[in-house]
Amino acid sequence: MSCSGPLLATTITPIAPLDDPNRLIRFFESSRSFAVTTDIRACLLAHPNAELRSIKSEASAWVDVYVAYWKATGEILAVNNGEMGCWSRVYESWKGVMNALIRGYSNSGFEAWTIPCLYVTARYLRTFAIRADKEQNVGNGVSFGVDVQDDMAGDHGKNENLEDAARIINRIFTLCISDRAPLEISRKWGLYYTTNLLFKTYFKLNSIGLSKNIIRALQASRIDMPPMESFPKSHIVTFKYYVGVILFLEEDYVQAEEYLTDAWNMCHRGAHRNQELILTYLIPCHLLTTHTLPAADLLAPYPRLQRIFGDLGQSVRRGDLAGFDEALANGEDEFVRRRIYLTLERGRDIALRNLLRKVYLVGGFEEPKHDATPLRRTRVPVAEFGAALRLGSKTTDHLLENDEVECLLANMIYKVRGPASCANIA
Repeated sequence: MSCSGPLLATTITPIAPLDDPNRLIRFFESSRSFAVTTDIRACLLAHPNAELRSIKSEASAWVDVYVAYWKATGEILAVNNGEMGCWSRVYESWKGVMNALIRGYSNSGFEAWTIPCLYVTARYLRTFAIRADKEQNVGNGVSFGVDVQDDMAGDHGKNENLEDAARIINRIFTLCISDRAPLEISRKWGLYYTTNLLFKTYFKLNSIGLSKNIIRALQASRIDMPPMESFPKSHIVTFKYYVGVILFLEEDYVQAEEYLTDAWNMCHRGAHRNQELILTYLIPCHLLTTHTLPAADLLAPYPRLQRIFGDLGQSVRRGDLAGFDEALANGEDEFVRRRIYLTLERGRDIALRNLLRKVYLVGGFEEPKHDATPLRRTRVPVAEFGAALRLGSKTTDHLLENDEVECLLANMIYKVRGPASCANIA
């Protein structure tokens, strides 16, 4: 018998395939609640394939899975048809599918090739939990087609169902990482997919600190795991992206840039949405580590990034402090949601540095002595810096005192060259 995990997983998906849109309806109408267990058991145990009939203990566990799936299908159809269904019941019924699968792996020896079934059920468990929480918070139903942002923290309301889903997905993670079977038939091959799903869930719950426990568990078990390069590239890219974002939020920008750059280089060139997510954090990270901004052609394929970073980048390059403040204020909501506001705010120092550098360049050269090569002047009056700061900030109502200008200059010298150089400002 040919064993295909992805093919098996298509039999328990809550969405009908495009080429067979009525499959869920036919499956649900093929039996009734009082007979569904008998019907599914008869279908599985009377299968013409002798190999499937020979594993009756495992088949019995699969009966439980498909009975739970049948019940969940009824709730999904009720919601989609606008009947008396609700997403809370969909979530509870789908949780039954998830728990039946976990019991199958824990007690009935489901083989590792069936792990894609865990992927499908866990992914939709999280989706249904988000919809159920939204329904409970808003007070009325939402369509199944409404987009659910992957890892953006909710603005308000409780997330009881999503928190419950996180605990269940964590059980799957434990199920995979604790498998002691040989690597060829180990559930450890599902670790990075499950880890990524946990990362998404914790980010949505705004409980990013819990992700560190998962990272530590992976590091402790690395010796017993397959090498990272052996996992599907999609799993690795997502993992590196989330670890990079976690390091970014911890202000470890050097390590964050390394992980995010790896994710960018490995990301499929056709996955524009994923590339955009990576660049959302890689751009501000690169701004702080190298004081450079991306070229216009890099942002050209990503209109959203052009919108949120375009004016900000131009202001930094020009040393336009007022423009920087305005761009930061205009994009504040987006920056806060993406957790990059505080990092981008530090870019004002780079804009200020560029403004002060322009003062130095505009100052020209000192008078050469005895036909020597002209040298740029090494002493710039504080008043010139003050005038530039007023122009860059577009403030005419407040005249900067020399003490204020000297304080700004000392801070910039400290940040660029260190405390020893501040003594030379006088």
